[in-house]
Amino acid sequence: MDYIIQTNNLTKKAKGKELVSDINIHIKKGEVYGFLGQNGAGKTTILKMLTGVTRPSKGEVLLFNEKLTEKSKSVLARVGNIIEYPVFFEHLTAFENLKLHCEYLGFYDEHDMEQALKLVNLKGIEDHIVKDFSLGMKQRLGIARAIITKPELIILDEPTNGLDPIGIKDMRHLIRMLNKEYGMTFVLSSHILGELEQVVDRVGVIHHGKLLNEITLEDIRKERSDYIELVVSDVKQAVYLLEKDLHISNMKIIQDHTIRVYDTAYTQSDISRVLIFHDIAIEEIRKHSNSLEDYFYQQINGSDADD
Repeated sequence: MDYIIQTNNLTKKAKGKELVSDINIHIKKGEVYGFLGQNGAGKTTILKMLTGVTRPSKGEVLLFNEKLTEKSKSVLARVGNIIEYPVFFEHLTAFENLKLHCEYLGFYDEHDMEQALKLVNLKGIEDHIVKDFSLGMKQRLGIARAIITKPELIILDEPTNGLDPIGIKDMRHLIRMLNKEYGMTFVLSSHILGELEQVVDRVGVIHHGKLLNEITLEDIRKERSDYIELVVSDVKQAVYLLEKDLHISNMKIIQDHTIRVYDTAYTQSDISRVLIFHDIAIEEIRKHSNSLEDYFYQQINGSDADD
């Protein structure tokens, strides 16, 4: 398998505490990979080790099949990244910041700098001082800096941070475009699971510093089960009636007043009609499709139960 990133038992300790433990991730060339995890789960710590910002306490990182060390400058030159918040020279303009970054990399194509600004919708304000930029504008400039040399791998920590809904949509489109048209591999982290679901090919679930699972979005969709959820006044009587009149057996009582019906042969109207006829008050009824968020919470709740 052609992995662009692979880690072996990656572990980071700080002040006697393990922040992440024995992480083994496998990221394929050309895919968009997303880290799922709550705040403090260890996502940023992993990304810092992937980019050489911090060294692991144990284990190793392989980038482009080469072990990452302090001397891996040529390998890291093939990687663009934003970890946590992008930092700039505040007294310089957007274009001057990009130019300095490119000079450090030995890259001098001003046309590509202008194109990067255009891609993140900052064209026309490249001569503005960065200290006057909003958080969202700085995030866009950080993305421009990360993609300017068309790196093979881009690692972004919370790339939609500070962006408005239109900016989030634009960022999603930009990631997909760069992935499809330029073959760039992306590694993303985000706490907005709904946004991540619309752009990633595969996810790694991080919880309490451990990797619970790696799975493709396609496989998650195959595992999904649609169901009808209803809140009623009398759960026991409602279950009895659904079994007796509609012969539904595949259902589950979630709480004192909530039922989930997994039998897709019956509609909300079928269920409502039976219950209303027998004077069972329905407070709420709706069809539900499992999302990436549902999958994530199933994973971490199962992990907590195991602990």
